[in-house]
Amino acid sequence: MAIGERIRFIRNLRAMTQKWLGIAVGFPEKTADIRMAQYESGSRSPKEDLTEKLAEVLDVSPAALNVPDIESYIGIMHTLFTLEDLYGLKIDEVDGEPVIRLNKSAPEYPKMFEMFLAWQKQAQMWRDGEITKQDYDQWRYKYPELDKSNKRRHKMTPSSKLNDALTDELMKERGKPKK
Repeated sequence: MAIGERIRFIRNLRAMTQKWLGIAVGFPEKTADIRMAQYESGSRSPKEDLTEKLAEVLDVSPAALNVPDIESYIGIMHTLFTLEDLYGLKIDEVDGEPVIRLNKSAPEYPKMFEMFLAWQKQAQMWRDGEITKQDYDQWRYKYPELDKSNKRRHKMTPSSKLNDALTDELMKERGKPKK
């Protein structure tokens, strides 16, 4: 689903008009609905700063708007193939049905397992009636912000190369020799 379709989907979910959303992100009232229609139709693509404003007004994570293009079944399949390559997902069979699973031998397995487990728990809470569909959707659209299962997982850490470069620069500023 392209970004414009995600904007439209979530805008409708929030019962907002194009005009209201356009004004809320800073477009002049006279052209707000036209500009939003252009983004939703795909004739214009929002830049990163506008995507962030849209996400804020729609009360979702910017990542919820930047979903890969899955316009067709073939597109979905290639998205799944990419997830297999990058994150260790694998196709398997359980009770005669194809299922997508995590590959335990993939280096990404621990991180992916934690995230999938958090997702599975939220979905189960919704199915069990412990939370509403609206609560479940809000968790999904604001992920990882609303995920309380393991906050440490979501912190970004610099690569060792970047960390070394930053440390070197800091040491230069302080006039201390590099270790």
